[in-house]
Amino acid sequence: MTLTPRALFACASVFLAACGAHTPPAPVVKPVSPVIPVTTFTGLQLGPPVVLRLDPALRAIVQAEEQFAIGQQALDTGRMVAAREHFDAAVDMLTALPAGARQDPAIAAAFDRLLDRISALEVQAIRDGDGLSEATSEPAALDELLSAAMFERPQPAATTAETVAADLERTVHDLSIPLNERVLSFVELFQGRLHEFMENGLSRGTRYMPMILRVFEEEGVPLDLAYVPLVESAFKPTALSRASARGLWQFMLPTAKEHGLGQTWFVDDRADPEKATRAAAQYLKTLNAFFDGDWEMALASYNAGPGRMQRAAQRAKTTDYWKITATSKYLPRETREYVPMIMAAIIIAKNPALYGFDVEPADPLAYELVTVPDALDLKILAEWSGVTVDELRAMNPDLRRTTTPNRDHALKVPYGTAVTIERELASAQSLFVKLNFHTVKKGETITTIARRYKLSAAELRRANELGPRAGVRANQQLMIPQRPTTGLPSAPTRVATAAPRAPAPASSSAASTYRVQRGDTLFGIARRFETTVAAIKQLNRLRSDSINVGDRLTLK
Repeated sequence: MTLTPRALFACASVFLAACGAHTPPAPVVKPVSPVIPVTTFTGLQLGPPVVLRLDPALRAIVQAEEQFAIGQQALDTGRMVAAREHFDAAVDMLTALPAGARQDPAIAAAFDRLLDRISALEVQAIRDGDGLSEATSEPAALDELLSAAMFERPQPAATTAETVAADLERTVHDLSIPLNERVLSFVELFQGRLHEFMENGLSRGTRYMPMILRVFEEEGVPLDLAYVPLVESAFKPTALSRASARGLWQFMLPTAKEHGLGQTWFVDDRADPEKATRAAAQYLKTLNAFFDGDWEMALASYNAGPGRMQRAAQRAKTTDYWKITATSKYLPRETREYVPMIMAAIIIAKNPALYGFDVEPADPLAYELVTVPDALDLKILAEWSGVTVDELRAMNPDLRRTTTPNRDHALKVPYGTAVTIERELASAQSLFVKLNFHTVKKGETITTIARRYKLSAAELRRANELGPRAGVRANQQLMIPQRPTTGLPSAPTRVATAAPRAPAPASSSAASTYRVQRGDTLFGIARRFETTVAAIKQLNRLRSDSINVGDRLTLK
């Protein structure tokens, strides 16, 4: 028979029900959760604190660096005595170590670096910007080099001797350079601890070398000697030594004057690169002739003076520089080290890359000359030429003040600016600095004259190049210095709040100000604004009646 779908479904249901009656149901298994013990976190239990202690040597280095930093800050603010005290303290911290400052390589390196930086910073701190003191100078290279040479110089490596020997054979020199241990030791020193110092000097020298070589060729001086400034000044025209030698060639003032380099209150020719180079070439020729063509003795006398070298030769009974300086009997250490130092500098300067120096060429000397007829503030000239005052002063390192001289002066200015400056000078009569002169009367002294013009005696002495004990005589002309302006000339500044004709009511809290113009005096300003000189001085905390163009005075 045939089953319908409905019948098939019914049969299947009966079959499954019958099977279910004979099969027991599967047991139900319940999952069991594991029991994990939980402990409440109460924080880490720390033991006793651990104190980290610096090694005594490392601590001394850190403390020395701190003292050096304080000393440098003092130097930056012109406090030379305080600076030197901190520098000395820094050195003492390393030398006072039980094993000294030379036993451990790390301490020795830190000590050498400290000495180098102190030597470079210990220069005369000269106030800048008041028109009375000289422009800031830089440390002379020779002082720094001699400080480094005071300690035992490194022994030249065998490779250094081989390199120098091969270099001398293939490089043309017009000066005889001996290959001895003293010269080689300086080559080693320059390549090592003084590498950066020498590299900077070589780079700076590229600006002046074309001019020096030209002058030396014209004067008939060995061209190798063009590198003497590398040792004397590191090619810094404003370098000033502890002995007051100045410029690229480090002339002392008496020797400079003998060779045509003058000095006035405004200008020091020793800092003029070309003038000083011409004088140095002529002086070196004179010294060479004095010692019968012996350039080693001539070089030594450039440092010590011909008289001292002649006496040393007489005592040593020889004119051989190397024999005279083989002992400390005849010459100071500076002169004994000077010639081998020069020789080593020449060797390196002729082939700097061979000795590991990467010389970066400096901008060449490029300028125009403009004749400035009178004393003019450098800020005005800098504005006209489109450069900063510092850039203008760098082009004219012979200027000692913030103004040009009070007579015709050839000023170096950037290329392309001479026409503009000359045009401005044609109508600049009102801008020139007015300098006062005083004729000394019978009975007057430096103190009484200085008091009359509200100056210190020291300022008046400096302005007239008078020594600390020098007096004055009747009818002597003294220049009375004026402080330079504090800003560029500008249009007259009006009172900020109220018209000057009537003072503001006493209850008013508004402040009136006035910008000082050329020709202004405190008396004139007080009368104009109906106040008193004493009131203006009190409001502005002025100790004298001196005011500067550009000053902003509070009138109420």
